Amino acid sequence: MLHDVPDCPLVGPWTEQRGGVNTTTTSDRTGILDADLLTYSELRVWLPRRRIARLLDGGQLIRVRKGSYVRSDSAPQLVAAARSGGRLDCISLLRLLGVFVLEPHVAHIQMDRTATRIAARTDAVVRHFRASAVRPLSLAADVVEAAAQACRCQPPRAAIATLDSAWHTGLLNDEGIAAVFGRLPRRYQALRPLLDRRSESGPETLMRLLVRSLGLAVDIQVRIDGVGRVDLVVEGWLIIECDSEAHHADWIARKRDARRDLAAATRGYTTLRPIAEDIMHHPEVVLNAVRGLVAARRGVHSVGSSRATGRKAD
Repeated sequence: MLHDVPDCPLVGPWTEQRGGVNTTTTSDRTGILDADLLTYSELRVWLPRRRIARLLDGGQLIRVRKGSYVRSDSAPQLVAAARSGGRLDCISLLRLLGVFVLEPHVAHIQMDRTATRIAARTDAVVRHFRASAVRPLSLAADVVEAAAQACRCQPPRAAIATLDSAWHTGLLNDEGIAAVFGRLPRRYQALRPLLDRRSESGPETLMRLLVRSLGLAVDIQVRIDGVGRVDLVVEGWLIIECDSEAHHADWIARKRDARRDLAAATRGYTTLRPIAEDIMHHPEVVLNAVRGLVAARRGVHSVGSSRATGRKAD
């Protein structure tokens, strides 16, 4: 690999904190954010032509465009962005960094306004033309810029879930969150008070916002004696656990959850376990379930047709 070249600055580590962004949270994140495009002229400073040819033939270097290369251990998403003449950006970059995004299927690429030799437009790629403070040869956009762009490219609830995730995982710190909103138009400031870094998953954030839309009191990451920590407690009695396939696929996990639900019921709680897929893509079904439970508890016919006033959970 290229790291066998001693003292080569093209492959040295970048470990500083940039603009409120923690780039040293994990080695994977650091590798993504530090990946650079390698130009032939810069490679020639350190390597003879034959050595460069051997690296290409051996698959240790990948030619992405004429005179431009990337290391073979670069993430495929970064390589694809480089082939497009840009940098991985927006929801695509955040997802690669382990942050929740709602719709990850289309690649988002940041392009310099002065970019030339641009590939033909395709529905598989969304291009964001803007100037960037990132290193000129970086394969990844600046994380604060990417997070701000993700707010523009997603519905408000999804944008909040993405920022909660970036904040909770440490990709963005308090300063970074402030910097994101500093890059957004004034109308986005209404989202800021709705963020909560305690949320441990995107579906949990989305569920919290759905419950709030009914005017119900909700608290998150609540510890209940004899039960343990639960995702949400609504109105002081309704536990909502946001289940995903990744964490609840095996029988042992299902038995543990069933026993927790029994322990909660013993203490007077009702437990609802909507799956992440329904929270994300069928929110009205989930809302109707919450409405039904709350209405039954109150002895009324419906909840949410007018804003209800709920007490805050302990």
